Amino acid sequence: MATLQERLRFSVLGLSVFLLSACAIQSPPPASPSAAEPARIRLPMGYIPNVQFAPFYVAVERGYFIAENIALEFDYKFETDGVKLVGAGELPFSVASGEQVVLARAKGLPIKYVAQWYRKFPIAVFSLAEKNIKTPQDLRGKTVGLPGFFGATYVGWRAFLRASGLSEADVQAQEIGFTQAAAVQQGKVDAAVGYIVNEPIVLRQNGFEVNVFFVGDVVDMVANGLITNEQTIQEKPALVRGMVRALLRGIRDTIADPDAAMQISAKYVEGLDPNDATQKRVLQETIALMRGDTIGASSAQAWENTQAVLLEMGQIQKSLAPTEYFTNEFVQ
Repeated sequence: MATLQERLRFSVLGLSVFLLSACAIQSPPPASPSAAEPARIRLPMGYIPNVQFAPFYVAVERGYFIAENIALEFDYKFETDGVKLVGAGELPFSVASGEQVVLARAKGLPIKYVAQWYRKFPIAVFSLAEKNIKTPQDLRGKTVGLPGFFGATYVGWRAFLRASGLSEADVQAQEIGFTQAAAVQQGKVDAAVGYIVNEPIVLRQNGFEVNVFFVGDVVDMVANGLITNEQTIQEKPALVRGMVRALLRGIRDTIADPDAAMQISAKYVEGLDPNDATQKRVLQETIALMRGDTIGASSAQAWENTQAVLLEMGQIQKSLAPTEYFTNEFVQ
């Protein structure tokens, strides 16, 4: 959800990054004299306004948050900023990816993951079909581009290698910045690592046939979700339950009616054309990431897998019980 901000430098949407006009705030209706004042929640999203956030937009637009007495404001900060603010108790919630939770807990930050938004880790390894890279083993000896040796793309890449029986010595990894699609298209690298909802869509839009290995297909790791902190769980469990319940309603509605989700998202994302084929494809891929038998719940095994990769990378020094990272008690 290592960070979603990696995509700040490269987006399929061609959106303006001038966020002053893009930050959407859901203002509650005037409260009656007997109604409790809604809890005003500023939620760091980790990325610019984007159709990928459709479940959040749907939940706001359809009144699911205000039904929980929550007035939600979207704050498009870097993901790591949100994690720090929640860990310090300055904000009650943020959107974050699983590996960020593991890294934060290793530093002693009392954050906890309470609802899984993406059920699959969104990183992919992709190449032009003409390169004939049809299996992970075909990557041996090939050049693979990464934005850098950091972040969610690098964690996903290492997890992919580990699950595929490959090592870093088997490939020629190169740091190419946030130019993955262009580097693959121009033949500067044989393959690259990026987000399933981004670079592969760009290449297909440009008329290229693409082979894609989805990290989430070979290893179950914890992706993006909603985090809070121990204090909020202890002191305001009803607020946590309300946040989770509203988000899950938005996820279910988005899966059930993508067209309506596109129309709603256009109100929150400046310049978004709800009929644009590329934007629809982004939402389709996002929905594929969200589908699952138990919407919102994460598994202990996925947390153990995520932790194991970070241990192997040397980014954390010891393992913790998975329950230190997450709880499903607020997922209905």
